[in-house]
Amino acid sequence: MIELDVNGRKHGVDLDADTPLLWALRDTLALTGTKYGCGEGLCGACTVLIDGVAQHSCQVPVSSASGRQIVTIEAIEADRVGKAVQAAWRRIDVVQCGYCQSGQIVSATALLRGNARPSDADIDAAMVGNLCRCGTYVRIRAAIHEAAKALGEHHA
Repeated sequence: MIELDVNGRKHGVDLDADTPLLWALRDTLALTGTKYGCGEGLCGACTVLIDGVAQHSCQVPVSSASGRQIVTIEAIEADRVGKAVQAAWRRIDVVQCGYCQSGQIVSATALLRGNARPSDADIDAAMVGNLCRCGTYVRIRAAIHEAAKALGEHHA
């Protein structure tokens, strides 16, 4: 039995140690907001926060996630930064097909937690591991800037 701390709750999962965290989240814990895209860590649809760092859950063995804090899209709005990112996503109307968006939002949240005023280059560097087949990159960048501005105004 492997214990996982997901979205602030402890869960015991009876899985092989090398099972990707993605499958523990989706199949065992029924947290289906984290998407399967490529299974090779290239597209970012499966991005979650592990100890505050954006990581592709398809590449993380469930055994190495034990004892670490995992946050999925289902709980991202519990964080004030995640909430601001989601609000900006809605205001800018980022989503087209939506498949990649949970990973995009999680990565954007991680970026803004570490960099309150990212430049376009900072955003591009942080988001490079998240692909959008619909090409909403301009709106994604605009939403990140808007979330950063809203968070900055909140502190002023």
